Amino acid sequence: MECPSCKADVPDGSKFCNGCGAAVPIRCAACGAQNRAGSKFCSECGASLAAPTADSLAAAPTVASALQQPVSSAERRQLTVMFCDLVGSTALSTRLDPEDTREIISAYHRCCAETITRSGGFVAKYMGDGLLTYFGYPQAHEDDAERAVRTGLALVAEVGKLTVTSGYTPQIRVGIATGLVVVGDLIGEGAAQEQGVVGETPNLAARLQALAAPGQVVISAGTHRLAEGLFAFHDLGAVALKGFAEPVPAYVALSATSIESRFEARHKSGLMPPVGRGEELDLLMGRWRQVQEGEGRVVLLSG
Repeated sequence: MECPSCKADVPDGSKFCNGCGAAVPIRCAACGAQNRAGSKFCSECGASLAAPTADSLAAAPTVASALQQPVSSAERRQLTVMFCDLVGSTALSTRLDPEDTREIISAYHRCCAETITRSGGFVAKYMGDGLLTYFGYPQAHEDDAERAVRTGLALVAEVGKLTVTSGYTPQIRVGIATGLVVVGDLIGEGAAQEQGVVGETPNLAARLQALAAPGQVVISAGTHRLAEGLFAFHDLGAVALKGFAEPVPAYVALSATSIESRFEARHKSGLMPPVGRGEELDLLMGRWRQVQEGEGRVVLLSG
C-alpha cells in the first residue's frame, strides 16, 4: 500500500504511515475501494472495515478449501445393477496357497471385466470374489436390461471355461435388478473412493445373487419386463428375500431366444388394431391407391 502523503510503501493493514505519520486510507477487503481513515464501513459496498479476529479467520473458508469441496454429481437414473460372485472361493482359499488363490481370482476378474466392458457395462467395484456392475451408468443405452442379461449368461459360460491348475472348476452366480436409483455420489477417500448408488435396486440385485444356484442368472421382475421375449425364463414365483417385507417375483434366465429385434419380441403375439383412427386409415389407403396408379405421394406418420 502507498502512503497518499509521502508515497512511502506502507504494509497492508497499517493505520498510519511509518514514514510521515499520516493517516492511511482503509482498503475494503470485499470490493477493494479506498475509504477514509477511521471509517467503520465501506462507502462503496457497506462491508465492515474492522480488522478480522483470529477466530473469524479460522472459521472463514479459504479459496483452497472451497475448491477442494466435491461438487455433487449425483443424479436420478433408471439403472440395471448386476452382482456376480465366484462360488466356493472361501473353501478354495483354505486349501490352496495364497498365490494360487490369487491367480484364480485374478483370472476370474479379468474374464469378467473383459466380458462386461465389451457389453457396455461398467464395473463399479471389485469385492474380493464378487463384482458390482452398472448397466446404464455412466453411459445409458436403451437396451441396458437386455445387455445385462446377455452379459450374465456370457459370464456363466466364460468363467466356466477358465483353466486353473488346482483342478477347481470355476462357477459363478449372478443377480440382476432394474429400477430407479440415485447414482454418482463419491463415497470414501483416496484409493477407496467410489461412485455410490442408492436405492432398492442394488439391494435387490444382491439378494437375487444370493438366491441363485451355481451357474444361474436370477433377475427381478423389472428386468424381466424389459427383456421378455428376448430370453427364455423360468419363473421362480414370489420369493422371500431378507430385508424385503413382501415376497419378490424372480426369474431365472435360461438362454437367448432366436428373436433378434426387440420390437418383434414386444409384439410376438401380434399388434393391437388401431382404435378411433378410421379417418386416418382411409386417408392413408387413399394415398396408397394413388401410388398404385403411378402418382407420387409422401405421408408423414407422427405419434
